[in-house]
Amino acid sequence: MSELSNWFQGIDLNRIREWLMFAVAAMISISVHESSHALSAYWLGDDTAKRMKRISLNPLRHLDPVGFVMMVVAHFGWARPVPINPYRMTKVKSPKLGMAITAAAGPISNLLLALLFGLLFTLCGGRITTAGELRVFLGIEKDALYYLCQFCFSCFMLNAGLAIFNLIPISPLDGSKILAIVLPEDSYAQLMRYERYGMILLIALLWLGVLSGPLEFLVTGVLRGIYAVVEPLARLVLG
Repeated sequence: MSELSNWFQGIDLNRIREWLMFAVAAMISISVHESSHALSAYWLGDDTAKRMKRISLNPLRHLDPVGFVMMVVAHFGWARPVPINPYRMTKVKSPKLGMAITAAAGPISNLLLALLFGLLFTLCGGRITTAGELRVFLGIEKDALYYLCQFCFSCFMLNAGLAIFNLIPISPLDGSKILAIVLPEDSYAQLMRYERYGMILLIALLWLGVLSGPLEFLVTGVLRGIYAVVEPLARLVLG
């Protein structure tokens, strides 16, 4: 019994709480991101994703088990791809434009979520210093409002990160499809020829740390920019 007691005492409850918060934040963020792809494709005339019930906020329709675990543990993961047929997008001039619009819907949805959770984070009493660190001024006692503030910050930070990360112009990320609209057809065809190697390149760049500095700089800038908007708005709401 004493060994079991010692095992429980050795558990870092704060770390478990952080993982759970991040897992819930990831489920919300991924579901909104993927369903935004599906919804935008449907608005443009392609009902492929709708027929497969991907216009849904149910995380089970979007999460890839391995990719989700990787995101929670290593903060790098993936979801189930949304099936899209750009040649059925009759409301745009070209399939390439339709794919770009559909791809952009994901990062845009994450930026809107970042704005929402940034506002909620500020309304709960959260503050961001110039270093982009979490500061919560709610007294010594860690009550429900304190943890709600932490959760909102997790969602705020994760969605800012997802928006920036997905704009990287490397397949299969959304940025590669957005970049396609400014490329000539021959360059676009050549880019698509190497599309299957994109994930390998992306993992290599992340493993080597090549993207760490630029991503941290951009995400911190987005966090500060959104906070600069929501902080005076929160003060106005709170009087």
